[in-house]
Amino acid sequence: MKKACLVLIMVLAVVGFAVAQIQPPTSDVLGAHLNYGRGCAGCHAPHSGAWGNGNNKSGDTSAGGYALWGQDAAALYGKTLTFGDGGRYVEVLPTSLTATTPDVSGILTCLSCHDGNYAKGAMMKNAVYETLPSTYGKWNTIPTLLGTAGNTGLANAYIADHPVGLNATVGCGGTHNWDCVNTNGTIAMTGPNSSQFVKNYGFFVSLSAYNNTAVVTCTSCHNQHVMNVVNVTHGAKSGLPSGMYATMFFIRAPYNPASGTAGSNQTAQFCRQCHGGEANESNGSYTIPTTF
Repeated sequence: MKKACLVLIMVLAVVGFAVAQIQPPTSDVLGAHLNYGRGCAGCHAPHSGAWGNGNNKSGDTSAGGYALWGQDAAALYGKTLTFGDGGRYVEVLPTSLTATTPDVSGILTCLSCHDGNYAKGAMMKNAVYETLPSTYGKWNTIPTLLGTAGNTGLANAYIADHPVGLNATVGCGGTHNWDCVNTNGTIAMTGPNSSQFVKNYGFFVSLSAYNNTAVVTCTSCHNQHVMNVVNVTHGAKSGLPSGMYATMFFIRAPYNPASGTAGSNQTAQFCRQCHGGEANESNGSYTIPTTF
């Protein structure tokens, strides 16, 4: 009888989990990047890139040379941006969309729409698309343009943004990192703590390799093509049950602060993918699961 009750409780727990988190999207997955109806062509002009979008104000001859890019990125070429920790992380942007470093597709193209200082987005309204919970913030809006910190007195204030760039490296070992292995810029979560974290949550970030180390770009955390859902496959990269999980802000992993669950730790788990020293597994507990 006790065994039967235990099995029933476990079944109900799994059902409750599925109802709370595994869900198909209820709106177009491109979300905010539908660009007020322009859709894919807002970023990828099918003919002549930024020239075809009528957006090449600088006359950049490399416009459209990468991924049919339809936004004018020339105002950002070669600019030096200082991110996080008082400007500790310095990123010198590429001088062309045809450069071969990972900050072209991972940072430069993103800032051609999302920069609020050098290259203000042509179609941006500088507020998140999603409906946020009423407790999220006083104004219920979050700025989407970088470099201004939402304050006109802080021009070029990238220090208020998470570090990205060729100097924003992810390491293994030590006090604050995972017990992982870095092989030529590829992170393998194979240590006792890191492998258990993958079982409890997963490793969804898409780090870029540069000079044999792993670096963070905008697209490490964000999938620019899918805003509200992430497909999780139970296996080597995640121990979560397979299914379509809710997410927000184009995040690459289960991440839903609008879930309304007071005990949810899913957003903290997302950050712990890189910040291993702050994870449960690195602080004496292998048994605390991801709660949605």
